[in-house]
Amino acid sequence: MSECAAENDDSKFGLRIASIFVILVTSTAGTLAPILLRQSRFVPRPVFEFAKFFGSGVIIATAFIHLLAPAFDELSSACLSDAWTEYAWAPAIAMLAVFAIFFAEVAAYRVGTRRLLRLGVEYSAHADDADAHAHSHAHEPPLDVNTHAHAHDHDHDHEHARAHTHGHGHTHTHAHAHAHAHAHGHAHAHGAREPAAAVRKDVEADAEPSLSTDDASSDSVSQRPSRAEAAAQLIAVAVLEFGVVLHSVIIGLTLATSTEFTVLFIVLVFHQMFEGLGLGSRLAALQLAPAYSRARYVAACLYAVCTPVGIAVGLGVRASYNGNGATANAVSGVLDATSAGILLYTGLVELLAHEILLNPRMMKSSDARLAYVFTCICAGAGLMALLGRWA
Repeated sequence: MSECAAENDDSKFGLRIASIFVILVTSTAGTLAPILLRQSRFVPRPVFEFAKFFGSGVIIATAFIHLLAPAFDELSSACLSDAWTEYAWAPAIAMLAVFAIFFAEVAAYRVGTRRLLRLGVEYSAHADDADAHAHSHAHEPPLDVNTHAHAHDHDHDHEHARAHTHGHGHTHTHAHAHAHAHAHGHAHAHGAREPAAAVRKDVEADAEPSLSTDDASSDSVSQRPSRAEAAAQLIAVAVLEFGVVLHSVIIGLTLATSTEFTVLFIVLVFHQMFEGLGLGSRLAALQLAPAYSRARYVAACLYAVCTPVGIAVGLGVRASYNGNGATANAVSGVLDATSAGILLYTGLVELLAHEILLNPRMMKSSDARLAYVFTCICAGAGLMALLGRWA
């Protein structure tokens, strides 16, 4: 039989149908678990951090092992024409995807920054990422907010505080807000004129945050971002989701027609659950305005249904689908390479660089904490790389 001929397997049809629901459940559980646990008061912070950084390792390993490597095989298949096989298209397409995401992010950042400046907030892409599960600094300005940018003479402090308070939807009077700030021992931006050194000392104190729900921090500058900030966060996670969604549909289609169904099915159950954990931990860390509060659940459900949809489509077209043909190899290779570039950029820049290297609190944290974070990342990457042995 020619290596370009179809090799679809109709055996275990009942189990293939069952795989739709099994993978739907495991993908949903993996993605929603961090989102739901984020709101719990009984989950220790290290557990949530484990899920977040373990997921970062999973995403990076997925890009290298489960996307870029298959793209090399698919785009160098003997079934393709010479135009495909005479050049290394897989890394070229991945590189183009990296640059495309970079240019798009720069454009979105510039537009968002202009909007924030009009609102009186100085925003930095390299600012500390406040943990959505940590709210002990609920009354601190984020590291990227210039608390002195709008300082006036003492005669105007009261008027500025009232305007700033109303701008954030507070109903506190100036006197109450000032007393509230001193009661919590924070350098509040509501007209408080404490020295910059005191603000810096409080911000840099790497205290262990306590657990809280969104409602408990409804008056926080960092927990209730503007629409522009929320949109910027959603765009970043949407890029990540776009990459894993493409991959999920392709592997669903492959599973439905594979001749090695049993082994592939078992591996993909864990694959999708771990990948969902990585995505879910990012969705859970989003600091969303009320208008976007349901976005993380919509994104989680979208990811969860993609592989089952791919399986269903594969079962429907299994009689005519040729996974070894030129068209299938070209389409799968291009999509895998594109997804690899997206996840590489997201994993290395958005997750590792921004959350560790360019994060002031993380870089000033203890050696033990950094070692824990690195262990979580390596565990996620190692486990996902191991699964690449079979899928």
